[in-house]
Amino acid sequence: MGIAILTSGGDCAGMNPAIKQFVDYCFDKGLQPYLIFDGLEGLIDGNIKKATHCDVAGILHEGGTILRSSRSKRFFEYDYRKQAYDNLKKHGINKLIILGGDGSFRALKQFYHDFGVEFIGIPATIDNDIFGTDYCLGVDTALNIIRGATDAIRDTSASFRRGCVIETMGRDCGYLALVSALTCGAEVCIIPELSYNLESLGAKLKEEIKNGRMYVVCVVAEGTKLTHTLVDWLEHDVGIETRATILGHIQRGGNPTVHDRLMAVEFVTFAVDKILGQDTNDGLVIVYKDGKFDFVTIDYVNSSTYTIKPNLLDMAQSMTK
Repeated sequence: MGIAILTSGGDCAGMNPAIKQFVDYCFDKGLQPYLIFDGLEGLIDGNIKKATHCDVAGILHEGGTILRSSRSKRFFEYDYRKQAYDNLKKHGINKLIILGGDGSFRALKQFYHDFGVEFIGIPATIDNDIFGTDYCLGVDTALNIIRGATDAIRDTSASFRRGCVIETMGRDCGYLALVSALTCGAEVCIIPELSYNLESLGAKLKEEIKNGRMYVVCVVAEGTKLTHTLVDWLEHDVGIETRATILGHIQRGGNPTVHDRLMAVEFVTFAVDKILGQDTNDGLVIVYKDGKFDFVTIDYVNSSTYTIKPNLLDMAQSMTK
């Protein structure tokens, strides 16, 4: 029995702790773990090696992924998937653990149907937009990076009596922006999931500025594509000098938080136990829902779109209207 791990799609903090736990735990179970470098592209190119403890020593605190990652168009073609399968056969690998998002999981589901290589997916994306799980690896670190940046930007905004518009990542999901706005004391939060009224918000802010407000913090999700619109609105309608900060890929890096490190260990441990304890599966994803770990099918993950909890959306209403 051969078992390997790879990382696919966008990187995130928490991947390296997961890789380390995979290697250490496999050795504890008497297995020889393998590492696949460069994601699905590495699977096609045969960038595979036997893992040693030295490969993962000292990586627990590092962001990103030592295995590197990729987004592979070639994997959509059968001939390249066959090439990937032949590479696994050379090493005797018939089980995979993949850290990534729903696109990566769908790719390996097709791989399983083609060649019978079992896999379990671990949700790893700062967007936190995978249906069926409350938490994805890397989210906590991203939120803490946003918190640190927002606190620092607020300091300088207050010093100059300015507004600041802070754009977070998340694709079409506003989770990062919403949680950051709630926990950083933002005055405005604009996300795809909530309607907004700039006229009423503007009237409220102008009254507060008149009564002594020194700054305005506006957190906006990249999926709204409204960052520069909000800068113009604050400057021309509200009447406060404003700067925009697009946090970008800083949110995907950095030292993993304690929470992300612990979740990485638990995700991997349960995933390895699961894939070793059954004969066949057509693709499972380990999820964390309502405080418990569980396994769901890829079809279930793809059956609907992730939605932010209603109570969090309710809490943000005062920042949108």
